[in-house]
Parts: sequence; structure tokens; C-alpha cells
Amino acid sequence: MPLDLEKYIRDIKDFPKPGIIFKDITPLLADANALKLTTEKLLQLIPKDIDKVVGIEARGFFFGTLLAEHLNAGFVPIRKPGKLPYKTFSETYDLEYGTDTLCMHIDAIKPGEKVLIHDDVLATGGTAQAVVKLVEKAGGEVVMLNFLIELSFLGGRERLKNYKITSLLTY
Repeated sequence: MPLDLEKYIRDIKDFPKPGIIFKDITPLLADANALKLTTEKLLQLIPKDIDKVVGIEARGFFFGTLLAEHLNAGFVPIRKPGKLPYKTFSETYDLEYGTDTLCMHIDAIKPGEKVLIHDDVLATGGTAQAVVKLVEKAGGEVVMLNFLIELSFLGGRERLKNYKITSLLTY
């Protein structure tokens, strides 16, 4: 009998601030069968000719590294300011509960490399849009944005309408 991955997503009310319902993926990560099935299902959604997988801090690292390994691609971490040791590009963006800045090493992506951007959740699209700008600043080609969960009611897909987007679960 196939696993229902949605039962491994826990809703946390009022996190990180009142009015937000946070989609917690840690129960999914803690179950070996759910973790394996999720990786397999994500791989079915994406092309195989990827040079780099970009994972967004911090939950995008979990599946981003697994996808990179299966695709025989490099992995590029996108982090908050002060977390990467080398020279970086940075982008500031708005999200549903504030603003933030993300950084990427200036040599992480070479011009012309085909890039898959992965994160756990697509919400308003601000985070993903900032990462697209970082990848393109480095000369990379964004082939696809891939998410475990899409919160469709927040309109992130519309903000990224010029890019191919896939998600495993939609709320």
C-alpha cells in the first residue's frame, strides 16, 4: 500500500508568528520510508540534465543534497548573511512574515550551467525569486524550481510565472 505523504506534514499554528500555519516536514524526514518515497517522487518531477542543485537554507538542504546526488550534480547552498566563508552575491527579499537576505558564493555556479532550485515550501515566492536572481547573476540557467509543498493560496507561482515550477504536495 503506497504511503500518504501528507500525513507526515504537521501543521504548527502561529509559527513563526501569530496567524501563520507552518508546514513542518520533520515527521517526514524522521520516517525512512517516507523520506525515500519523497525523494523518488521529487526525482520523477525533474529533468535529469542538471549541473547544479541549489538548496535554500535550511530545509531546502535536506532534499536538495539528495536530489543532487541522484542527478550526479553539484549542490549549492543558499545561506543567510555571514554563513558562507567566501565572497558572495546577495539578494534581499520580502516574505509573508518579514524581510530577509540570502547569499551564494560568487563561484558556486558557472555561466551556462543548468540549475534546479529546490526548497521545502513555495509560499509567496519571494524567497525563490531572490534565489533565481542569485543564480542568474552568476550566469546560471534556471531550468526549474522544485518544491516539496506549494501553498497555492499565497500566489507564489504567479510571481515566478516565467519559470517551470513543480511541487509534490499542494495546499
